[in-house]
Amino acid sequence: MARIFAIANQKGGVGKTTTSVNLAAALAATGQRVLLIDLDPQGNATMGSGIDKRSLVKSVYHVLVGLATLTEARAPAPEGKYDVLPANRDLAGAEIELVELEHRETRLKRELSAHDHEYDFVLIDCPPSLSLLTLNGLCAANGVIIPMQCEYFALEGLSDLVNTIKKVHANLNRDLKIIGLLRVMFDPRNTLGQQVSAQLEAHFGDKVFRTIVPRNIRLAEAPSHGMPGVVFDRAAKGSQAYMAFAEEMIERMKTL
Repeated sequence: MARIFAIANQKGGVGKTTTSVNLAAALAATGQRVLLIDLDPQGNATMGSGIDKRSLVKSVYHVLVGLATLTEARAPAPEGKYDVLPANRDLAGAEIELVELEHRETRLKRELSAHDHEYDFVLIDCPPSLSLLTLNGLCAANGVIIPMQCEYFALEGLSDLVNTIKKVHANLNRDLKIIGLLRVMFDPRNTLGQQVSAQLEAHFGDKVFRTIVPRNIRLAEAPSHGMPGVVFDRAAKGSQAYMAFAEEMIERMKTL
């Protein structure tokens, strides 16, 4: 039975896509069967997995509006040994079309239910906004992984996101819970970063993952080569952190 996780944060530029792509590749490297769903019209997770978003015939857009099945739209990541349900600019139009469709918040969930035994992990890269696309991701998920930088404004956005998750839990998805907070782009020389990190641990306790992903240039370079950082340079500190995070996720699944 697949464990489905939305990787979400309403603040942009906090490493959601980097986390989605590298966690997918790291889990696949440990032998897990993984599907990565790109729910962002920018299609960065698609490109970062080595799939050209400009040449897509079928995408997550077609799945959401009922023009294709997941089987027809998914594609293997060339380097990562996981499957991708890709996205491109077409997905921006889905926002408008979904409004008039039946079960608009749960269309992704309904499609995934038919593939429950094909994967061990399903990761959903959500856009940085509370939209119908994000709602589809949250309604389909068992839990939310929140990547965040250790800075003041990230704390401000976190309270908004927690409130959003509580509302979705109360009204649309009773299974939804926060799995954990992942500290990313961390610079240990930054005093403020250390203070915010300590605040997170004090307030959220074991909801904060042990793994900390450092700021790492090799992770930033990897998408331009069309592959996850853990494949591009396995020895880089950032890649090693995501491999450790994958192991921590597998370990945490045993206690959920």
